[in-house]
Amino acid sequence: MREVLHEAGEQVSESIEEKVASIYADVVEKHKRKPVRDVDKMTEILKKEYRLLVDKKTVTLTVAAFLAGRPVLFEGPPGTGKTEIGEAILSLWAGKPALVIPCSENYDEYRVIGDFHPLMALRYGFNEKSFIPRPLLAAMILDTGVLVDEIRRSNEEFQNLLLDVIDKRRIIVPELRRVFRAKGEGFQVIFTSNPEDYAQGELSDAFLRRVVRIPFNYPPPELEAKIVRLRYDADAELDSGLLKSMIEVVNLLRQKAAYKPGPADTVLWARIAGRLAALRGRRQAAVRDVVEAATIVLYKRVNEEEIVDEVLEKVFGLRP
Repeated sequence: MREVLHEAGEQVSESIEEKVASIYADVVEKHKRKPVRDVDKMTEILKKEYRLLVDKKTVTLTVAAFLAGRPVLFEGPPGTGKTEIGEAILSLWAGKPALVIPCSENYDEYRVIGDFHPLMALRYGFNEKSFIPRPLLAAMILDTGVLVDEIRRSNEEFQNLLLDVIDKRRIIVPELRRVFRAKGEGFQVIFTSNPEDYAQGELSDAFLRRVVRIPFNYPPPELEAKIVRLRYDADAELDSGLLKSMIEVVNLLRQKAAYKPGPADTVLWARIAGRLAALRGRRQAAVRDVVEAATIVLYKRVNEEEIVDEVLEKVFGLRP
């Protein structure tokens, strides 16, 4: 039964559910598929369709948490696939594309649940007609997943807001006198976090008690090479020895530099190097292509360019 009260005489022409459908249909409803809940099948689809090499243990733990009614926290260094993997798992689980909420310190309920359009509120009042639903509420109504990216960038008030959603699987909008409840298992939440990054806050014990934490780390060299091969799409070939040296470079930078390149950086580096070779009319990437590509992929902080140059020279014998 719908839990809603309107002001006397107010006629609402469009419900929140209808608004969600009209706003988010192109994103969610037009790309529906049969939900995938089997771990082996999900792992295989992640590899074949999403080109993501995800450890079966990670998939299994995530699915187990969903079955237990708990959200998941993917935590680890940047570039290790937390966001992309989380979004893909949520989408397969629900059979619909997940919605993504990128956090910042000024996020509040109005940015994720909904807000009233100022002009419409003046004309019609604070009711469903003037209310604009946001991604968290939309995902609950559509029974699809939500990825809350970089949760440590949010403030404590925002984290507390999520506790009731996590515990009760519901969202209360007092201004509408309405309670929205998750109606199926498709609505699940994955948070991502990089505790070592700059401008990060702490997660409260109350929040951590309500989530299942799954750590992410840099992959070993052999696995990182497989990740690059899976996602490499340039016309020019990339020699295995050259790729091995590239992975040696990123591992040295992870030890020496403040900005530590993740596998996502290695993939991008390889793809750009391959394209440079193709643009130069070669069928195979050369050391020159790799070193030049490094200057636009690995140069992240001005004061660390020299560190990158030194590592490139050490591994390839060539400076940019």
